[in-house]
Formats: sequence, structure tokens, C-alpha cells
Amino acid sequence: MSFVAENIRVSYGAREALRDVSLTADPGMVTAIVGPNGSGKSTLLGAMTASLPHTGEVRLNGRDIAAMKPWELAAERAVLPQAARLAFPFTVIEVVRLGLQAGTAGDRPEVPMQALSRVGLAHYANRTFQELSGGEAQRVMLARVLAQVWSPVAHGRPRWLLLDEPVSSLDIAHQLQVMEIARSFARAGGGVIAVMHDLNLTALFADRVAVLSEGQRLAFGTPAEVLTDATLSRAYGCTLRVCSPPPLGVPYILPHAASA
Repeated sequence: MSFVAENIRVSYGAREALRDVSLTADPGMVTAIVGPNGSGKSTLLGAMTASLPHTGEVRLNGRDIAAMKPWELAAERAVLPQAARLAFPFTVIEVVRLGLQAGTAGDRPEVPMQALSRVGLAHYANRTFQELSGGEAQRVMLARVLAQVWSPVAHGRPRWLLLDEPVSSLDIAHQLQVMEIARSFARAGGGVIAVMHDLNLTALFADRVAVLSEGQRLAFGTPAEVLTDATLSRAYGCTLRVCSPPPLGVPYILPHAASA
């Protein structure tokens, strides 16, 4: 009952964006994908969500996603893209209900408001989506995907949140809120795969980390195993220093010099 990608290759014309990348994410964990711009993070997530053509195999809870119908995929995993635009003036609650319709909690009309409360936006329910700031819109879209897979486990099968840069438009407090939501979903038995840019949030919230660089996987393991001076400096092309301050012993990462 894992989310497995094996030997994934993605090409854009003559350019290979991913070269034989493999990743296994387990339920009960937050799995982060990190790396510099252009390293293939979102491309890997796109292959795992069946939204990008690729070679290799992706299995969701033991099933090849190529053999799954769209409604079967929607019932087991929800995808938060980097950005979402709506051409029509939907209200916030209508946007969240789209997730309810895509998922399997259609008989629970209370779920959309509960999802909005989870992201701190219940009082925005009747606003139009176009009125929102970038950060507010991002949280509404998170509520939508939460509504889609509201129960982290159903019929003994974990559900999955796939998040592409879920905190990119948020202030510090809301970044922590969103990452706590992700961690709570995993603690309840679901699985989370998140593309991340912030290495410190990754160190704080992820259980497993995959580091990508130039379309390949450099490392995979716990934050302590992966977030090292050597691995990160190689991936990002600049000297990075990883520190572990007391009392928590959580790694944090700072540039070692002001120039690359």
C-alpha cells in the first residue's frame, strides 16, 4: 500500500527532464521532493499523477496507474498544483465542493465547510475566488483537495495528498499551518508527497526526503541522512552548511557564502 515510481523517464523533445528516477512513498509519512529549479521535482510529481507522459511504472496502493480509471485515481489521491486559475466567478465554497464531487465523500455535505475551517478560511465561504490573494487562493485549493480525500484511510487503503509547492505563496504562520495539516493527514494513516523549496520546512516536517538534481535522484532517506553539506552543496551548486541547534536537533540550512 505504497505510492511507487520506478525508472521514470520524461522527455521534452531532445531534452531528458527525468532519467530513471525511482521513489517509494509510504503511508503514515510525509515524503518531500527537493532540489534546485529545473531539477525535475514537479515533473516527477506530474508523472506520478498521470498528468505527464512518461516511461517507467507508477503504482498506487499496488495498482498500476495506467490501468486505473480517472474516478479510481480521484478516489485515492488528490493533487494540489503549483497554481490554479478559474475563468468563472465561483465562490470559495463552490470551489471546495469540486473536490467533494471528485472524491468519495459526496454523501457528506458538511465536508467542504470543515475543510475550509481546517485551512482557516470558513469566513470566506461566500467570497468569489477571484477576490482572494495568492496565499488565500492557495489555501482554498488545499481545502478542495482535502475534501476530495477527507478520510486519510478508507476500506483499509491509504489515501494520498500530492502537493506541488504547497507553501510557495504563504507567510510563515500559514506555511506552518499547511505543513501541520499535511503531517496530521499522514499521522492519521494517509500518505503525503510534497514538492518543496524550503529546506528548513522540509527538515522540520518531512519523514523522508528525495533530492533531485539535473533529472536524477541524488539521495533518498531521512532528513538527517539526506540533508548534508555534501549532498546539498552538490545538488544546488553552492556551498551549504547544515547545522543542528539544541535542543531539538532539527537540521537547518544556511548558505555558506554570499556567492555561488
